[in-house]
Amino acid sequence: MPGDNAHQIPGSPKGDIKPLSLLPLVMLIFFEVSGGPFGTEDAVNAAGPLLCIIGFIAFPLIWSVPEALMTAELATAFPENSGYVAWVTAAFGPMWGFQEGFWSWLSGVTDNGVYPVILAANLEIFFPQLGQGWTRVAFLFGLSLSLAYLNYRGLTVVGHTIITAVVVILVPFIILTLLCIPSVEPKNWIRVDWDNVDWGTYVNVMFWNLNMWDRVSTLAGEVHNPRRTLPRAMLLAVLLVVLMYLLPTMAVLGVTNDTDEVQMGFYGRVAEKFGGHWLAVWVVVAAASSSIGQFQAEMASDSYQLQGMAERGFLPKVLGYRSPHDTPTLGILLSSLGVLGVATLDFVSIVQMLNAIYCLAEILEFAAFIHLRIKCPNLHRPYRVPLPTWALTLMMLPAFALLFIIILLPVYNRNYVNVACTVGAASMGFILWPLLQVARRRGWCEFEPMHFDVAGVLGPIPPSGVCLPAEEVPHSLEHQNLRVESAVPGHHALLLEHQRLSGHEHDHEYEHAENGDSISEPLLRSSAGR
Repeated sequence: MPGDNAHQIPGSPKGDIKPLSLLPLVMLIFFEVSGGPFGTEDAVNAAGPLLCIIGFIAFPLIWSVPEALMTAELATAFPENSGYVAWVTAAFGPMWGFQEGFWSWLSGVTDNGVYPVILAANLEIFFPQLGQGWTRVAFLFGLSLSLAYLNYRGLTVVGHTIITAVVVILVPFIILTLLCIPSVEPKNWIRVDWDNVDWGTYVNVMFWNLNMWDRVSTLAGEVHNPRRTLPRAMLLAVLLVVLMYLLPTMAVLGVTNDTDEVQMGFYGRVAEKFGGHWLAVWVVVAAASSSIGQFQAEMASDSYQLQGMAERGFLPKVLGYRSPHDTPTLGILLSSLGVLGVATLDFVSIVQMLNAIYCLAEILEFAAFIHLRIKCPNLHRPYRVPLPTWALTLMMLPAFALLFIIILLPVYNRNYVNVACTVGAASMGFILWPLLQVARRRGWCEFEPMHFDVAGVLGPIPPSGVCLPAEEVPHSLEHQNLRVESAVPGHHALLLEHQRLSGHEHDHEYEHAENGDSISEPLLRSSAGR
């Protein structure tokens, strides 16, 4: 189809060779979201087996499926590395696009601090000295830096690494599940102590285990044939994630009658009981593979997002620099520093901190999704969720409600540290935006011209100024070129050059939209003589 590789997408590698095909992309999404059942232990400990099992059935319907569908539609419409920044910018303007990018990146690097912590907890079975002290700190820092170097070596290396990691994870849990089945007692699944449920920890851990589907959008510029590959990859990844959580969790909880035993590293202890030392070692190796794969996937998304934002002119140009391995060097470095800053905190503290920040970004994304459906029906969507806008809105309402619940939970629980972190993160974005505009005007840093190049994304607007229905919009890049550039910091000028098949040219000039205004609703003025 024209447009898939017909032009150079901003933020994609030089040339038309894209390193991510279907299987590596499924694996990346799997690790962005899950990486296996590791990390579910705190949800069981907080709420008991019944609520945990119900959660892995209900949360995918309430949250995972809507987020995955939104990502499939918008990531194919905007196949570039700025990802959700492009969605929000298209809907609400560059200032809100920057907030989206900053909040998402901040939650992403915080999330990446979780995986070395999970691995250290699983290794404590064999190396108890990793539980505390300088040995633990040295391990966490060394692991984080080593994995960051693998990311520096490129997405091809990352793709091969995580495919291997998925195999290493799946096999021992299939064996563990089969070994547990004969000893499962269904009554163990229905235990819950309603008076002692820690709802805050339960909701946060369940949400953390099943979110981050949107992260793959920041790698869309690296995907081969995103029109076909992204939707298929999202479907396969949803099935893989849900089954990988639900089946092993039900198996080990079915053979456990004391939830106080369910702590980080619990799967390894059950494996040793039912399969012997060899299976326990394999589960610990799987935990290592999971941490490596999740770290690599998250680091790739975070660093390519910074690179995509730099190429869009949101951030200094130097952040768009690519290494000889075609990777965003400074993006990886900055993301690594963020990971090191939180890696020594405990699991629940990191999860609660990142969830609230992540929810701020998700509210913007969902709002942009609905806004673009209503205000820009001629947006070229290679994949379109087969629902009308009113049905999409209804589908999103439970997800919206969940986002606000998670944001308000720290207030309800009087967790003022998390409240301060959330308020600080939100405020920091609004402080950084005007500072970057000052740096641009005064030449403190070199920036790319702020632009929103969506050639091949938005269909041409006809001379009458009336938007065509989505199905009537021609998709060929040969007949359209939409370019949005920043003429004044904080503003953006829009120029549409549309050439018909007959060779007649139609020029449409757009009025300047003020900072924060939607670029999907430009004021159209037809040139004289039309």
